[in-house]
Amino acid sequence: MTTTETQAGVLPAMAEVPAAELRVAVLGVGLMGADHVARLYSRTSGARVVAVSDAFEDKAASVAAEVPGCRVVADPLAAIADDEVDAVVVATPGQFHEQQVLACIEQGKPVLCEKPLTMDADSSLRLVRAEEEHAARTGRRLVQVGFMRRFDPEYAELKALIASGGIGEPLVVHCAHRNAGVHPHFTTEMMISDSVVHEVDVTRFLLDEEIAAVTVLRPRASRHAAAGRSDPLLVLLETTSGRVVDVECFVGTGVGYEVRTEVVGEDGSAMIGLDAGLVRTAGGSSGATRSTGIAPDFRQRFGRAYDIELQRWVDAARRGTVDGPGAWDGYAAQAVCAAGVEALRSGQRTEVRMEAR
Repeated sequence: MTTTETQAGVLPAMAEVPAAELRVAVLGVGLMGADHVARLYSRTSGARVVAVSDAFEDKAASVAAEVPGCRVVADPLAAIADDEVDAVVVATPGQFHEQQVLACIEQGKPVLCEKPLTMDADSSLRLVRAEEEHAARTGRRLVQVGFMRRFDPEYAELKALIASGGIGEPLVVHCAHRNAGVHPHFTTEMMISDSVVHEVDVTRFLLDEEIAAVTVLRPRASRHAAAGRSDPLLVLLETTSGRVVDVECFVGTGVGYEVRTEVVGEDGSAMIGLDAGLVRTAGGSSGATRSTGIAPDFRQRFGRAYDIELQRWVDAARRGTVDGPGAWDGYAAQAVCAAGVEALRSGQRTEVRMEAR
């Protein structure tokens, strides 16, 4: 089964679907969680936020006060089990994801979990198996992972172009992932697990195959890099069919948020992330002019993707399906990142260790 085929579960016709709006609990209302609450309230149809939960109850109270009918539930597990909650968004720190997503599976409630699915491949695999057991009993999958780039219009257009054969078979992919800056405690290993993880999922999404090996190179560090941080990094991903993806990860450019992806095929190439839509070159093409605007951070660059992601998640949850990257995609990303961290430490090409599906 391909990675594309694993993105949606199928629910038997007799499954229960909420008759009215999907009642959502949002766990964790920091930067991402608060954004999701606002998005569900103001820009998403068919859903309403009925509960929020956060370790900082004053923050939760402040967010809840902005949404009519929303209440604070101090215990996130109680929020998941609440009879007035139909579905859950998990935006808590990663160390809490396994317990909370597992509780959603046990309660039979759809869950959109911000990446990472869990903090390591083994615990992510446990969630895969738990959902598989649930699906075997009910015919329904519940878990979606928040890899929002799959919903970005430019990535969707690039995916469609590849699928159409418009640039021939993809051979090489070039990626750049640049931040103006990150918090002082952002380590070199986090550049793999928190940043390059998106390119890992993009690779699997665009090429529809798994990643077999990772190599990490440390170019000369920027003078602006925090002490002990190797910034930038160059990460090489090898797919099972022999394609190669290079990722430049530079988290302290001081400039802005830039994410670019170029796919080079046998019959042409295509690039996104130039603030000019998809730019395609082929025989006889005169090229395109690049705009000069650079988004200040990820919320501006991928704001539309988040809107689409949440709307499609709500629509799918009300139908009893999953319409996006699932638990297996979360596990695969963690397995590749584990190999990436090992490659970073050893300086050696590292094969990805993944269980058979």
